[in-house]
Amino acid sequence: MTRVRLSVAERRAELLRAAIEQIEVHGVAAVRIADVASALGVSNALVLYHFSTKEKLVSAAFTLAAEDDLARLRKLLGRRTTALKRLRAAVRWYAPTGQAKGWRLWIEGWAAALREPALREVTRDLDKQWKAALAEVLAEGVAADEFSCPDPMGTALRLTALLDGLAVQMTTYGGAVSRARAQEWVDEALARELGLERAELTSRR
Repeated sequence: MTRVRLSVAERRAELLRAAIEQIEVHGVAAVRIADVASALGVSNALVLYHFSTKEKLVSAAFTLAAEDDLARLRKLLGRRTTALKRLRAAVRWYAPTGQAKGWRLWIEGWAAALREPALREVTRDLDKQWKAALAEVLAEGVAADEFSCPDPMGTALRLTALLDGLAVQMTTYGGAVSRARAQEWVDEALARELGLERAELTSRR
């Protein structure tokens, strides 16, 4: 069967999507250029033509995954509704009990970032942008008198630290924490940070 001829941008995107899938299967350390090539039925040389080393391929793959996650976050936070509803939707999506994909990928990325400076920059930039986006909506909610939050950036840090920690527990140790319990903790933490009762997360208009 003849393969459809893709543009350079399309081919790179195809290779990066395949790399993301293979990293989730094999892990950053074990994944090979050959795994990505085999998944698409192309040669190793084609992968290396677009990404001269495995390190560059992995870094670019994580950059693409980060851009996808940030695009989804911005969509959730950009809705025309209250800051509280936007914030809760974003936190619920990001939580390991939500619909966000790729927690295994990001855990792999965090581990590999300890040894790979390029990957460390990607994960650090994603982390900063997540916290900044959440802090901005928190500040909007305070300005609109929806809730109390004297330190939006500190709250963003604490919330993401909780979510990341739960993700590691639930992804690495299946059954360590139930989905229901994890969601309960996330809602309680969010309510506490905003000076609200948990029931007010859904009852406020």
